[in-house]
Amino acid sequence: MARFDDSRPEMTAEEFRLLRDHVYAHCGILVHEDMKFVMERRLWPRLETLGVPDFSAYHRYLRYDANRHAELEAAVESLTTHETYFFREPSQLKAFREELLPVLEKRNARTKRLRLWSAGCSSGEEAYTLAMVLRDEPRFEGWDVEVYGSDISRRVLTMARRAEYGPSALRATSADLLERFFVPAGNTKVRVRDDVRAMVSFGHHNLLDEAGSQLVMKMDAVFCRNVMIYFDQSARRKVLRILRDRLVPGGYLLLGHSENLLNLGADFELVHLRGDLVYRRPELPGLVGGEVR
Repeated sequence: MARFDDSRPEMTAEEFRLLRDHVYAHCGILVHEDMKFVMERRLWPRLETLGVPDFSAYHRYLRYDANRHAELEAAVESLTTHETYFFREPSQLKAFREELLPVLEKRNARTKRLRLWSAGCSSGEEAYTLAMVLRDEPRFEGWDVEVYGSDISRRVLTMARRAEYGPSALRATSADLLERFFVPAGNTKVRVRDDVRAMVSFGHHNLLDEAGSQLVMKMDAVFCRNVMIYFDQSARRKVLRILRDRLVPGGYLLLGHSENLLNLGADFELVHLRGDLVYRRPELPGLVGGEVR
């Protein structure tokens, strides 16, 4: 069916339901009913690229074509946004630096190893921000420190690995931080300094993939900020269960300021810091702060 003002096909209610459910089953991202028009507009280029005539044919392509897995990633790519920037939510970063890092230093003093996960890292700004925070902490000199950034979008992961950013990504970065952690990369862009890049690795990861999550190392803290907004309650519960499993006992989960675990029944403790609220995987029985008591 064609629009009177456009040769592009219109998405029927049934096509919307089928495509929405297919995307949800893949990655837990829920496209709400009032987003049908947005879904239609964002998927039009995919139909044109593939040369399929309408959304029913596109749904069949996603289900049966030999290239369906790659196309499903492209569809999810089209439906999600990746807006972020360096040093986002500074009050939480301050609480992390001043209140959680001393705890993690004490906890891991024997191993001198620290692992952080930026889950849903988009184009890498958050993962690099965490690495910069740690570079400014002399308490971790000589430690084995690694920041892992993951995202479901291969496109933004390519950007993250390139580590070149423009003014929008740097809008909350002070001149001092800009000078210390970046080098010019031509025109208006800068590149993250090599020693910071060396602290960060990136990987493609679907947060609903339980089997794939087993490949992720155990983490001392997970930042999963402004990611849950894409999921419904059922998918949130599953993601939280997976993140909890990848945290060491006593490890911390940091969400975006507009997110919480209310009504999710997640097995996390709420921790009241001076400047923020975070969540913690409970310690194992008999252990406090990683030590036997």
